[in-house]
Amino acid sequence: MRATRRFRRLIPVGGLAVLLIGGLTGPPVPAVAAVPQVAAAPAVAAAPAVAAAAPGDAATDRHGKGDLAALRQLRQRQEDAWARGDGSDYAALHTADADVVTFSGDHLRTRAGIAAGMQYYFDTYLGGTRIVTLTERVRFPEPDLAVIVRTGCVLWPGESTCTEEGLSINTNIAVKRHGTWLYTSFQNTRIRPLGAPAGDTGALPRTG
Repeated sequence: MRATRRFRRLIPVGGLAVLLIGGLTGPPVPAVAAVPQVAAAPAVAAAPAVAAAAPGDAATDRHGKGDLAALRQLRQRQEDAWARGDGSDYAALHTADADVVTFSGDHLRTRAGIAAGMQYYFDTYLGGTRIVTLTERVRFPEPDLAVIVRTGCVLWPGESTCTEEGLSINTNIAVKRHGTWLYTSFQNTRIRPLGAPAGDTGALPRTG
């Protein structure tokens, strides 16, 4: 049980999808070796994210207000699905051909694959957790295409703030089809600035 807690606390998510070990479109992932504890990091207050549009973007000027509101609603539905541990509802916010790449390099493909993978994560590792978005920047390269960069973390039961070691940054690509915004691509990366202690890559070791 002690090893499980260590593993859980070292799995960050930047506002969205998570990011454990193993490809979940096939057999269950192998067990993960215990990771040594790291020194406690300062807490980072969890503040509501504001969807800030990139200044001077023509597409933002034309479409920003209504689209930003829709993207905020999409993010809220995503956070709610996560908190309920509902992989199907979480995946429903993505296009049928969407890709989710986790910080450990797992690649969940298609809406069905995202649903199965996320449900496995929720059932196995992430029960009772919730995601927090700390910062968010949105730009519209095209009227029906949004690039969203967020920072955030996963909060475990009883936690109310992110720690610096748990922060990650993710890029979300959303598309508007038939008037509805959906995510079509997601990439998450743990925040490990250059100059971090040697050997601290942020990656969890695999076994098997």
